[in-house]
Amino acid sequence: MTPVHFSFTSAFALGLMGLTFHRTHLLSALLCLEGMMLSLFIALALWALQFESTGFTSAPMLLLAFSACEASAALALLVATARTHGTDRLQNLNLLQC
Repeated sequence: MTPVHFSFTSAFALGLMGLTFHRTHLLSALLCLEGMMLSLFIALALWALQFESTGFTSAPMLLLAFSACEASAALALLVATARTHGTDRLQNLNLLQC
């Protein structure tokens, strides 16, 4: 495994571990998701460069566009949650309560 592959694999694994073990605030969970999406973007971009395929070069940009849309929707949910509940702690959010 090359150092480049190790770096984006470890970045994805760190984001996944941060998402599973450190879920106190919604903002930290969203940042872990963004880190995972960026490592996937780097992996797809390197894969397209490694195989020198011209038809696959648009896939990383499409993933980056979807990641930006996901980040904006998540930020809107974070703002709405902070306004209604007063905090972004995931333990205080009860979805079954109106």
